Amino acid sequence: MINLKQIHHVAYRCNDAKETVAFYQEYLNMDFLVAIAEDRVPSTKEPDPYMHVFLDAGNGNILAFFELPTQPQMGRDPNTPKWVQHIAFELEDRDALLAAKQELEEKGLDVIGVTNHGIIESIYFFDPNGHRLELTVRTGTDEQLAELKRVAPLMIEEWSQTKRAPKHAAWLHEEEFAGIDS
Repeated sequence: MINLKQIHHVAYRCNDAKETVAFYQEYLNMDFLVAIAEDRVPSTKEPDPYMHVFLDAGNGNILAFFELPTQPQMGRDPNTPKWVQHIAFELEDRDALLAAKQELEEKGLDVIGVTNHGIIESIYFFDPNGHRLELTVRTGTDEQLAELKRVAPLMIEEWSQTKRAPKHAAWLHEEEFAGIDS
């Protein structure tokens, strides 16, 4: 049986490795851990020069990027809205979230939020590669989290059959959407 310990790293593509490392160091205070560069892909042996950089996202979590100079310019899936694919980082409390929002805005970034998701609060912004980033804090109670876990199988089953949003967890955003027609 597979027994996962944690995510070792998650890798994304970047336009410029040096610019990307500088962004994550300056804006999110991440430590630059490792750079690996080769002319061939180790797993496939394909000739494809790359720079692979690794940044410390805290608590043993690593965020990595590949710069691929011989490949076509990177894009994004035009059929997926920009808000869907994102990287979320957790902060210690709401005060830290508010301080981060202020700091990022003072450094010139456009920040969306604070958005209340019922069990977390979040802010959103983009890195220089167009990757959406989220900073979040947990605000949910143990009871709320237990209820969400309890209804998760019911919700996925209903969604699978109807492709309509089940209402089991509608309480998460009820106040936010009060008065808005669906």
